[in-house]
Formats: sequence, C-alpha cells, structure tokens
Amino acid sequence: MIHCPALPPNTEGFTGTTGFFDYEHPDVKAFVDDAIRGATNQREQAVRLFYAVRDKIRYDPYRISYEDQAYRASSVIQAGYGWCISKASLLAACARSVGIPSAVGLADVVNHLTSEKLRKQMGGVNVFYDHGYAALYIDGQWLKAVPAFNIELCTRFGVLPTEFDGTADALYQPFDAQHRLHMEYLADHGTFSDLPLQRVIDDMNRHYPGMVKSTVAINDADRFENDATR
Repeated sequence: MIHCPALPPNTEGFTGTTGFFDYEHPDVKAFVDDAIRGATNQREQAVRLFYAVRDKIRYDPYRISYEDQAYRASSVIQAGYGWCISKASLLAACARSVGIPSAVGLADVVNHLTSEKLRKQMGGVNVFYDHGYAALYIDGQWLKAVPAFNIELCTRFGVLPTEFDGTADALYQPFDAQHRLHMEYLADHGTFSDLPLQRVIDDMNRHYPGMVKSTVAINDADRFENDATR
C-alpha cells in the first residue's frame, strides 16, 4: 500500500482493484453504470459518482464494523449505509472503475453540531479522528471529495450539503444553514492507495474505547438520522 503525506505526486499505484476496491463485482458495476449514465467525460462521471455515493448510501455512524468484509465496495452497496470511511472508500473504488485514479484520505475534524447521543458514544468528545475522504484525479489535478452526509440527513439536521462539480475540493462546510459553526478541520494525515483499515481500527480503539462494541447491532429506531429530533 502506498501512503502519501499529502496528495499523491502522480497517479502511479492509485488505479486497479484491491480487496476493498472490488469494482469488478456485479453490484459495483451496476451501481456505477446507473450513476454515470449520460456522462460524456471523466469529470461528469466523477460528479455523478460522488452524488450516487453521497445520497444512495445512507450515512450512519452507529453501524461501524471492524470486519474487512464490511468495507468492500460491493458490501457497502449491498448494505445501503456506511460512515465516512466506508463511503469514501466506495467512491474511490467507483472512480477507479471508470479509469479515474483515486485514493482514500484521513483527516481529523471537529463536528461542533454532533448529536448528544453520538458524543456520548464517543466518550464525550466531538473530534472525529481519521475522518475519511476520497481523492480523485480529474483533468490533471487531485481533488478531495467527502460524500458522507446524504441529502436527507442534511435536511433533517439543517446542515449544508457538500457539493462537488469536479473542478474544486468538496469538503465539509464550516457553517450550517443557520450560520452556526459546524465542521472544523484539525489535521490531514494524507492519502493511501488502499483503505488503511487496520490503522483506522487502531486509532478508533485508542480514541473511542468500547464504542464499536456498543454500536454494531442496532435496530432501525436507533438510526443516526433520528438524532435530528433533538
């Protein structure tokens, strides 16, 4: 696995399938084909893939697994939900399937508007360590894109959705729709040619001990979007 401290200096090593980027799987092919229908170039394909991952895969940080299987692109599509890591990995896999070099990046962010329930699950902190984003190589430049929060979730929480046009980075918004402080980036740990799942697991165990055990098995009533009733 190639690790770059910032964006990759070139595209070498950032194409092709991996155990997580299984874009030759029929479910991934179908997802991609449906998303890019009508696109005429790679930029349009990248934009359509971003919105497909953002809005067709529901964001839910209460369903986090440490199993490799859960992070394969095909598994995320089959589940229909994910969190920032799995959704960023899915976008990277989908991009590679149409010939767009891609990487997975990790950053630390503060969510000033996280729900009280999620904050308690995280041990009382509002720092999200190893927040995942995708890096896509489009028209000669690397762009960062965060497809985490689906549009329905943004509407329920009153936060601005992250938009992507294939020409500039698409990162979390610093303020919400009511101009309250929302997301704050603290650190960027660089990009990886494949999902560095073991690093994420180790960091999660260190920063949020016990969180995963208490959040893997939940029922539909405990979905993250229901926290918006606060």
